[in-house]
Amino acid sequence: MRFVRTLGIQAPPARVWQVMSDVEAWPTWTASVTSVQLLDPGPLHVGGRARIRQPRLPAATWTVTELVPGSSFAWAARGPGLRTTGTHQVAPDGDGSIATLTLDQEGPFGGLMSLLTRSLTERYLTLEAEGLKRRSESR
Repeated sequence: MRFVRTLGIQAPPARVWQVMSDVEAWPTWTASVTSVQLLDPGPLHVGGRARIRQPRLPAATWTVTELVPGSSFAWAARGPGLRTTGTHQVAPDGDGSIATLTLDQEGPFGGLMSLLTRSLTERYLTLEAEGLKRRSESR
């Protein structure tokens, strides 16, 4: 199952990317994340891992699977019978940006997990999108 949030942000893509890709700072601007710890040194990179804690969910290790600097990254977390992939994209839109946040849940238990956590997943995506917008538009 796929969950998507797309929103306009009145900030240049470089600013949105700066906020979006500084994953360790996420807890300062979204209530959907309580902590992020990079497990590999340096900036985000394919193969890099992060340990993420979220309210009401078990801690998970996410591994970066795709990265287009300044534009997008995707990372995935695995559990028994489940693979969850989060994709974060930013693109120019006039004087501002369009950000798209996507969460895909796949595997034998992907559909069941999506149904069980649907409202929480939608709430967390909304919190993340709103927080990204506020932080990116602030100076």
